[in-house]
Amino acid sequence: MIRVVVVDDEALVRSGFQLILNAADDIEVVATVSGAGAVARIRAARPDVVLLDIRMPDVDGLTVLREVRTLPDGPVVAMLTTFDTDEYVLAALRHGAAGFLLKDTEPEQLAQMVRTLAAGGIVMSPKASRALLVSHQGTETVDAEVAARVERLTARERDVLTLVAEGLSNAEIGTRLHLSAGTVKDHLSVIFTKLRVTSRIQAALLAQRARLLDEQGRPEAGR
Repeated sequence: MIRVVVVDDEALVRSGFQLILNAADDIEVVATVSGAGAVARIRAARPDVVLLDIRMPDVDGLTVLREVRTLPDGPVVAMLTTFDTDEYVLAALRHGAAGFLLKDTEPEQLAQMVRTLAAGGIVMSPKASRALLVSHQGTETVDAEVAARVERLTARERDVLTLVAEGLSNAEIGTRLHLSAGTVKDHLSVIFTKLRVTSRIQAALLAQRARLLDEQGRPEAGR
């Protein structure tokens, strides 16, 4: 079972997420809590995934994220947002969030996003991702610099990066490209160095800015 903790200041949101996720055979919401008691509850519940409201009146979601990220063998954290706080989303990604999803995410998508997070992938709600990229679109100079970083990648590294941006885990990427999970991990280490990023989510955002997901064709094994 994938163990989940939902952190949100609104009881209706907490109960709604709990109802939706507990309907899945492989997911159990082990706790729901507002911001004030979040870190203590997460430490006690030992979840695999935390869905964390990015802005709460009692404790800021970024503060909770920073504390959770210091826990030994801590959970994967994705931020919940209505997406009216772009700067908070970017700060969360810099502090190690594995993605972000909108509070009005379709129920059938929510469980799959949790599975992706538990498997080591990333999640970015499409609407939120597009809005983030548009609202933080750089100048032509920045775009050219991003393109130059991506040009340093080999064809196989571009394949791996594209699948990272699609939210796949290392194991899923390995299956798609007929590579071992260890080989995928090695590729990612090189990709992070060439792109000058430190996390999958940063690499994914850069891939989207470089429009890799818009390119014709799909990554194929053996290229």
